[in-house]
Amino acid sequence: MGKLVRDKIPDIIRQSGEEPVITVLDDIDYRSALLTKLFEEATELGEASLSDVAEEIADVYEVLRALAMVNGHDWSAIEKVAAGKREERGGFDRRLYLA
Repeated sequence: MGKLVRDKIPDIIRQSGEEPVITVLDDIDYRSALLTKLFEEATELGEASLSDVAEEIADVYEVLRALAMVNGHDWSAIEKVAAGKREERGGFDRRLYLA
């Protein structure tokens, strides 16, 4: 079973003397693979030690940026939507949990 990998991973594998088997996905399969990757990265973030949290957040961020692009959204547009939601509904700074 394969998985979506960052663009330079095949080159890194080649440097180790192996030849990776890669497929370039169409938009539909790419979007699906990105959603799967998002869950994978979110799980890794949840399991990360405090010293690894920043690296795992960076991985989630990259997947979210790719998801925005494949769905036709520029990241700056996503930031504007997020700012609007923060303005209207607030952020998560107060750590409120609705029971």
